[in-house]
Amino acid sequence: MSVTQDISRDILRAYETGIAIAPVRDRISGVAAAYEVQRETVRIWSERGRRLAGQKIGLTSKAVQTQLGVDEPDFGALFADMIIADGDSVPAGRVLQPRVEAEIAFLLKADLAGTAITPDQVIAATDYVTPAIEICGSRIEGWNIRIEDTIADNASSGLVVLGKSRVRPVLGALAEVPMRFTHNGAPAAAGSGEACLGNPAIAVAWLATALTRFGGGLKAGDLVMSGALAKMIAAEPGSRFTADFGDFGSVSVAFAA
Repeated sequence: MSVTQDISRDILRAYETGIAIAPVRDRISGVAAAYEVQRETVRIWSERGRRLAGQKIGLTSKAVQTQLGVDEPDFGALFADMIIADGDSVPAGRVLQPRVEAEIAFLLKADLAGTAITPDQVIAATDYVTPAIEICGSRIEGWNIRIEDTIADNASSGLVVLGKSRVRPVLGALAEVPMRFTHNGAPAAAGSGEACLGNPAIAVAWLATALTRFGGGLKAGDLVMSGALAKMIAAEPGSRFTADFGDFGSVSVAFAA
C-alpha cells in the first residue's frame, strides 16, 4: 500500500470512528501529494456510492488564513449527502470538531473550464447564488493543520447549509453583500463579499482554473461554496447560528445538545 493510500485510509477511519488523527503533513511531500490523498479518498467514497454534488473552496478569507497559518486557497469535493436545509439541526457527532463560517454558494448552469477563467465568465455560467453556512470539520486532532493537512482531509469539509433565497448574481454587487453572523442571538462575526478574494466570483474563477490544471473543471449543475466572508467559529452542542446577508437573504443552523 502506498503512502497516499495509507493516509487516505487513516482519514477515512477518522470519519468512521469519530476519532481524530495526528497531522499528516510530515508524511506528505507538498501540496500536489496532498491533493493525491484527497483524490484517493474521493475515489473510495464514490465507489461506495456517494454522489458528487460540486466543489468547495477553502481559505479564501484572510481572517481564516491567519487563523490556520496558511496563505493560499484550497479546494475539496462536495457530496450530495453533505447538503442540509436552512434551519436544520445537526446531530451530535455528525461532524468531527465542527466550526462554522458564512459563505455565498453558486449553482452553475454551464460548464466552466480553461486556463484563465474570468469572474465575468463565472457570472455567465451561474444559474443563481444563495446564502450558505459551511460546517467545516477536521479529522486532524485539535485542528492542528497546515495546508497539506487540510487539502488531504478534503479541505476540512463537513456539511453545507443552503438558504432559501435564490439571487441572480451581479458581479459588482457580490463584493458588496454584507454579512452579519450571530451565535445564539449574539453578534459573532461580520464581513462582506469582498472578504472572499475581493469577490466570490473571483474565487470561483480561481477554482475552475485550478481544476482545469488537474484535468477537469466545473460542470453544469455543480454547487460551489465560494469561501468564507469572516472567521470560522467553533460550534458547540446546543448552539444556533444565523448568517444574515441583508437583502440577499439569511440562513441558519442548529447543533443538537
